[in-house]
This record gives sequence, C-alpha cells and structure tokens, in this order.
Amino acid sequence: MWEDFINALNNFRRNKTRTFLSLLGVIIGVASVIIITSIVSSSTKQVSDSFGSVGLDMVSVSSGGMWRGRSAVSLQFNDTFRDNLFDNVENIKKVWYKNSLSATLTYGQTSGSVSCSAIETGYLEAYNLELEEGGRFFNVTDNEEGTQKIILNHDTATNYFPSGDAVGKKILLVVNRVTFNFEVIGVLKEQTTGMENGSAFIPRGFYNKKIQPNAQAAQIIVQCISEDKATNVVDKIKEYCTSLTGTDTSVNVSSMQSMLEQISKITSTLSTMLSAIAAISLLVGGIGIMNIMIVTVTERKQEIGIRKALGASPRDIKQQFLVESASITLIGGVFGIGVGALLSLAIEYVQKISYVVNGNACLIAFVFSVFVGIFFGLNPASRAAKLDPVVALSGE
Repeated sequence: MWEDFINALNNFRRNKTRTFLSLLGVIIGVASVIIITSIVSSSTKQVSDSFGSVGLDMVSVSSGGMWRGRSAVSLQFNDTFRDNLFDNVENIKKVWYKNSLSATLTYGQTSGSVSCSAIETGYLEAYNLELEEGGRFFNVTDNEEGTQKIILNHDTATNYFPSGDAVGKKILLVVNRVTFNFEVIGVLKEQTTGMENGSAFIPRGFYNKKIQPNAQAAQIIVQCISEDKATNVVDKIKEYCTSLTGTDTSVNVSSMQSMLEQISKITSTLSTMLSAIAAISLLVGGIGIMNIMIVTVTERKQEIGIRKALGASPRDIKQQFLVESASITLIGGVFGIGVGALLSLAIEYVQKISYVVNGNACLIAFVFSVFVGIFFGLNPASRAAKLDPVVALSGE
C-alpha cells in the first residue's frame, strides 16, 4: 500500500492542474466545516464567559402570576414554604429570601436612583463575592435586628465616593419618600460576570420592620449542593409548585446553569445543521474526484494492462486506484483543516472574540473527506480491476 501511495504522489506531480482542481473541492468542504464549528464554539464560549463561573449553583424562583377563573392564585413565599421546599426537593443546600426596591441614594451633593436588594445573611458570600479591604458582610445580628447598614457594589461606591473611602460613611436612602440614615459597612469588588448585579444591599430584617412590615419574599434564591444539580433542581421546584397550585405557571424558575445548557444545545444543533450543509461541498468534490479517476483509468489502460500481464491481481489494481483517490482527499483534508483554522482565526480576530478550534469537528471532517475519496473512488477502481489485459494493452 505504501508503494501505491508513492505512485499516487508521482501521478499527482505529473498532473498538477488536475490534482489541484480535485483537491480544491475537498479543501473548501473541510475548511467550511472547520470555520462554522469554530465560530459557533467561540461564540458559545463567549456567551459562557459572559455568565461567568460564579453562581452556577444558584436557582432563582419568583412568582409567576396566574389566574384561575377570576381569582388570582399565588404562592406564599414565607417560612413555611421555605421549610416545605427543603422537605420536598432534593439537592438543596441553602435557601435565601430576597426583596428588591427602587430607592434614591444621597451623599453630600451626589444623589441618584439605585436598585436596592433586601437580603439575608450569607447571601452575598454564596455568590463568592468579595469585599474591598476594610469592609464586612452582614451578620446574623444585622438581619435579626434590622440594623441600618448598607453594602454598595463597586460602581455605586465609585460614583458616591471617588476617593475610595466609603466604608464607615453615613449615606441617605430614600424609600417611598421616607429617608433613612445608613452606614456603609462594605464595598464589593468589581465584577464583570455573574448573576447578582444589584447596586446596593440592605438587611432583609430592616426591610421587614421599617419598609414593609412582615413582607413576604418577592424572590427566592436556592443554592444547590453542586453546579451539576442546578438543572434538576429547577425541574423539581417547578413540579413541586405545580402540585401546590395545579398550574405550571405558578412560578418562574431559572438558573445560569440551565440557561447555559439550553444555549449549548441550541448552538450544538445549529453547528450540526450548518456543518451538514457545508459537508455537501465535500460530496460535490467527491463526485469531481470520481470523474477525474474515471478519466485517469481510461488514460492509463496500458499501464493497467502491463501490471496485469506481469501478474498483478484485480485486487492489486483496485487497491492502487483506491489509494490514489483516498490520497487526494487525505491531502485535501489536511490542507482543509489548516485553511479552515487560519480563516477561523482571522474571522474571530476581526470580531474580537476568543478563538476556539473544535477538535472533534476537525477529526470528523478529515475522516469524512477520506471516506468520500474511498467511496467515490470505488467505481473507477472497480472498472480498472475488471479491465481485460489484452484490451488494456491494445488501448491508446
């Protein structure tokens, strides 16, 4: 077989233009598959990076707002619901209640509207958020007693305290035209990804006592025992809430992990469809190779006749031409992968996204290209193997 491969290379050198045209269809087909899968993989990675790795074990639950007849059906997000959630849904590590409010924050001459979140102790730590030096998170006392302490995110703190000395300062929080005096006890470090992007945070105990007494939670944040359990927990919470209300729209349940999985499925399906379309050019290239090989067999009848006269079997002749057609697609596949990778790199450099080469796609495209060469070379090779030596030797 190695000798057949060397002979194939020699024939390619003798017919450079014909070989190049045969290679072109394979190169374009393989390169198209590589480019498409690389761009899709890179785009998927960019979306994943925008979500970040923090908070993938978190599940968000909020009221769905349903109607049964004329009466609104809603779940009560109270302590009883929290306890029942632990009892009926597995893989839950912790449950936090949260309320959001619009407020006006004022310090000195600086004033502006902020999205403020009333949270329970440990909520921010669960997202692996970090504080700038000198600050602290809410403790149990802050939540139980409803102390007037506030934590600012990085951008908010920078707007109100450009010099970076926010911790320990008194700041005014205006809610429903009522002004409260809060002490800044911490500033979150800057973050570019993640699920939690509130501007300011206060103890939920204060919210329940001073802003909206005995308020039910507007949102539940569930922490799973691990990231890979998040999607399952989303489904189980939906099932549990449906059993309580009799409707599957009782709550809105979501998690970054489940969203990433859905995005991955969509992009994977899209990549497969586009790659299948691109692979059509490989088939077209294969048809071209078959035509070239038929012409080659016709031109080399005397060579075939001489080999048969010297004792070559039909199997040897068939193998010779199969190796030759497979060699074309093998070489085309290698060049196609290189061209596809370079063009993908160029496209993604212009688009300013991270470069990801789909290794599986490269392997599949390469193997498929070789298969195309064998498949479409089978007919010409069989024709060559069946030639009568006398007829072959008498051919021009």
